[in-house]
Amino acid sequence: MPDRSPTPYDVTLCVENLRTALALHGITLPSLRVDLPSFAGTYSPPAGLVALGNCNTATAHALATALRRTAADR
Repeated sequence: MPDRSPTPYDVTLCVENLRTALALHGITLPSLRVDLPSFAGTYSPPAGLVALGNCNTATAHALATALRRTAADR
């Protein structure tokens, strides 16, 4: 079966899963969202991007620390 382009629903689920995983590490990113204009862009196939921007350095540091810790636990 060929890969299909992500739908807005697929990307929304991805964002919610990421939000939940980050919350397990005490991280909240208010700007975490689906970038809806990415579905209207000229990407072929549509990309369905996830916006993670606008977090402060404390949040970025906490995210990096949590991700490193999780990777080390594997």
